[in-house]
Amino acid sequence: NAVLQAPALYGAKLIAEPWDLGRDGYQLGRFPPGWSEWNDRYRDTVRAFWKGEGGIIGDLAFCLTGSSDKFEHKGRRPRSSINFVTAHDGLTLEDLVAYEKKRNAANLEDNHDGTDNNLSWNCGAEGPSDDPKVVSERFKQKGNLMATLLLSQGVPMLLAGDELGRTQQGNNNAYCQDNEIGWVDWELADEMDREFLEFVKSLIRVRHAHPVFSRLKFFHGRHIGDSAVKDITWLSLEGRELTHDEWHLSFARCFGFHLGGDTGEYFSRSGEKLVDDRFILLLNADRDQIAFKLPPPDLGKVWKVLIDTAHPDINGHGTEFRARESYPLQGRSLVLLIHRAGGAKGDNKDDQQTLSFDDDGGNGGS
Repeated sequence: NAVLQAPALYGAKLIAEPWDLGRDGYQLGRFPPGWSEWNDRYRDTVRAFWKGEGGIIGDLAFCLTGSSDKFEHKGRRPRSSINFVTAHDGLTLEDLVAYEKKRNAANLEDNHDGTDNNLSWNCGAEGPSDDPKVVSERFKQKGNLMATLLLSQGVPMLLAGDELGRTQQGNNNAYCQDNEIGWVDWELADEMDREFLEFVKSLIRVRHAHPVFSRLKFFHGRHIGDSAVKDITWLSLEGRELTHDEWHLSFARCFGFHLGGDTGEYFSRSGEKLVDDRFILLLNADRDQIAFKLPPPDLGKVWKVLIDTAHPDINGHGTEFRARESYPLQGRSLVLLIHRAGGAKGDNKDDQQTLSFDDDGGNGGS
């Protein structure tokens, strides 16, 4: 609180790494309003889910929606959570999908430094690989992790170079490496690195164009005002709302949710109320394909594919699915679908402005 009141810091963004040595050193969620905090619980949960750990979809749901279980008190908002999958300590995103064991010999500490709890999966081969299946799986896993991060409520934090395929050759404690291990290579000589950069750009465009992905308030799973749908609806594989028991199934690795973009309180700089689109996000960390049934038409009749990490070639091309139709959700993949606000019940009221979104991912609205 004393830091918040310092005149020299007026208007500054205050961000804490909420942990330290000693008793009670770990303070995630305990900072006062006005602070944001690095959320390592987010990091570990997202990594564990995409690594294939079952029974944690409830934990992941909290992370995807701003970690209200940690931050929704004393008037704090979703922006209190600084979400990240990688940081300056630990593996880069490229290495997270290529190494299951740290490679810290270059640090001259007999590989004893750095954590052994990386929650990483090498996609079938340890270290560099030219196996097409391994390379493809790694590209998809990077997409899953990056899309999860950029489509979560809260403030996303990217490690410099993750969007470029930067590797530290498996070193997860490279603070002492002032050389190619620790440097960022900006050349983008590899075609897949260029493709991944474009994928990250498309995700950022979606986030910027649609305020439903950066809400000012937490979700509560209920109707807001006179909205036709809930602010968020959690979806089972059968296209209905998840039951209490389903949240706790030990083998659960797949679920989805519907975002009612027209239920939020969004305003333009001129004070006009904005109506965002509706979205469905599907996440499947199981290795097998799942026929995920889309929800009934009251949540949206027609859904257009924006992102499918298993088929990056269709991103933004607008393949459409109808309500109650089954989406072929590939193993270890993430899918984002959009339903335009103009076709939703209650949209386009006289005092509301509908956000527009170009097919190529550009922001054509306010």
